[in-house]
Amino acid sequence: MTDVNLGLYFLSELVGTAMLIILGCGVVANVALTKNKGFGGGFLMVNWGWGLAVFAGVLVSAYSGAILNPAVGIGLLIAGKIDFAMFATAAGAELLGAILGAIIVWLGYKQHFDEEPEAANKLGVFSTGPAIRSYGWNLVTEIIGTFVLVFGIFAFADYGDVEVGTPGGLGPLTALPVALLVVGIGASLGGPTGYAINPARDLGPRIAHAILPIKGKGSSDWSYAWVPVVGPLIGGAIAAVAAPVLLHLA
Repeated sequence: MTDVNLGLYFLSELVGTAMLIILGCGVVANVALTKNKGFGGGFLMVNWGWGLAVFAGVLVSAYSGAILNPAVGIGLLIAGKIDFAMFATAAGAELLGAILGAIIVWLGYKQHFDEEPEAANKLGVFSTGPAIRSYGWNLVTEIIGTFVLVFGIFAFADYGDVEVGTPGGLGPLTALPVALLVVGIGASLGGPTGYAINPARDLGPRIAHAILPIKGKGSSDWSYAWVPVVGPLIGGAIAAVAAPVLLHLA
């Protein structure tokens, strides 16, 4: 762990998370909203879009180690890779960056939000929701998906710089393994809940949905909102405990 400027650390995480959400929620908007050129592009297009969003977000947030996710942050905190001040700073920046990124997506797709007749599709651009609503099982799905993400990040770090949240030694391609892992999680585990696997990614855009003047937007579904926050935090914590044992990092 090295000394960091918390102001720059905050800015790095904010910019990276905003980029993540602009491209991630952006691909959902392209696929889900009426009259877009990508309308009906399918779930695999969304998976790849989110993977590339992670790639871009990591590239622009090198100073902070590109955490971009409180579930990754809690894992790094438990593992002793970051301290509590760094975790809290990153988490706050990630939430704010996610809100900002979601607002930018709304601006980019404003006319298409106005034309979209289904409120559920509008909410789906911003936040996740279950295919079958069963809070306990939805929670399990988010725990599993996030465990895979954070456990994989610890595995990648074993091949590079373990002081940051992403694998080192690959130069600009540092982001590639995590991006591909996100595509894989979406393709394999994303169906039941839409794979938030990131509390800020879901909560920030959900807040944006609640406060923005979106025509016919309907409910922000706050009754479900705790699942994509609590599940990923649990999954990240379990991964941090398991990694030293199963990956021989200790």
